[in-house]
Amino acid sequence: MKGRMIVLDDVAGREAAALLVDGKLQDLLIENDSAPRPGAIFRAICDRPLKGQGGMMLRLPDGETAFLRQGNGLAPGQPILVQVTGYADDGKAVPVTDRVLFKSRYAIVTPGKPGINVSRQIKDDDARERVLACAHEDGVSDGFGLILRSSCADANDADIIEDIAAMDALAVAIMADTDGPAEALTEGDGPHVLAWRDWVEPAQVVTEAGGFETHGVLDQLEDLRSPAIALGGGAFMYVEPTRALVAVDVNTGGDTSPAATLKANLATAAALPRALRLRGLGGQIVIDVAPMSKAHRKQIEAALRTALKTDSIETALVGWTPLGHFELQRKRERLPIAAVLSEVLG
Repeated sequence: MKGRMIVLDDVAGREAAALLVDGKLQDLLIENDSAPRPGAIFRAICDRPLKGQGGMMLRLPDGETAFLRQGNGLAPGQPILVQVTGYADDGKAVPVTDRVLFKSRYAIVTPGKPGINVSRQIKDDDARERVLACAHEDGVSDGFGLILRSSCADANDADIIEDIAAMDALAVAIMADTDGPAEALTEGDGPHVLAWRDWVEPAQVVTEAGGFETHGVLDQLEDLRSPAIALGGGAFMYVEPTRALVAVDVNTGGDTSPAATLKANLATAAALPRALRLRGLGGQIVIDVAPMSKAHRKQIEAALRTALKTDSIETALVGWTPLGHFELQRKRERLPIAAVLSEVLG
């Protein structure tokens, strides 16, 4: 099937959403209730500072702990509002920030950061003026800022204004709720809401039960169990998570032509963001590229940078190691999907 399709379904009792482009799975969200969702907001209690790191350990409800990287000026026992930024490795504290954001499809309200900003992706002057006029219709509360997302470009004015008002009202209520014991104030968005919020390009939306099976999503989930990913021309890569990092091994396969290694490495750069996104992998990524001349390194970096521009998860290009590996640092916005697949697919 040609075009974009969003499939909203329930798999093995878990809420799930899939984004297909021309029938190929491009993004996947599956509920996992074993950890707080990224975006969830808590009233946490400061527990103890981590000397030498400048951070603070926090207490969350139900005996969970969180780590705030910048804990200067905080005292043990002090309540603080924090937002979950990602998933933690096993045995580690939940990563949080005290820079709380309220994010929806069209608007992001930023408490403590006044001002109105429009996404740079909205380049048309008339569209920018129209979107700004929506922002000034009612505005946001004192001390709050507003970011208007790229999705505003094709949205109705009434929808934008309604979205701004809803996020502002939520921000006012949450930011005023600072006193009391550790408590979950919002739970973060689930897969269906995240799909509505972030997959904003025009698409056919399927909501009927069994959509994952009908549209071939389950078959493509089965492919995610294997670490091997074909790159074309006989080349392939292995994407394998360990406790310390995610290892990516690039192989040329049966291609012995002079350009084989460069072609395999360029194909890896193009395919890697999707492979990591679908498998829910983040943290330190180490790519063991196929052997090639150092003169081609800038070409590989440029290909990676281009591929990551359209990726929804923040990823930093760290650089080359003395052994010739390339390193990335990727935000842990999702839990690795391997454990979920075993439950969903059996």
